[in-house]
Amino acid sequence: MEPTLRDGDRLLVVPGGRPRAGRVAVVRLPGGRPLAVKRLAFPAEGGWWVERDNPAEGVDSWQVGAIPQADVVAIAWLRYWPPRRVGRLRRRGQSPS
Repeated sequence: MEPTLRDGDRLLVVPGGRPRAGRVAVVRLPGGRPLAVKRLAFPAEGGWWVERDNPAEGVDSWQVGAIPQADVVAIAWLRYWPPRRVGRLRRRGQSPS
């Protein structure tokens, strides 16, 4: 999820939060993969289309298709670690306040 998230970032997430396009979410990818942090791109037939912020790394809906709504586990609200990067996670295209 670079550049939005970096290795070692810690997030406050809300289980069962309301998904919205552009938000960062914790999702269950198919095929027995571990939970992943992805960006919700748009609602799609069968669930949500999820994307990675760094197209050169990771797995997203381009490889596995839409993620069922039930597999959107939580919505990420803010980064609480490291201290120099603490703050709310903005939706894609949202400018800093």
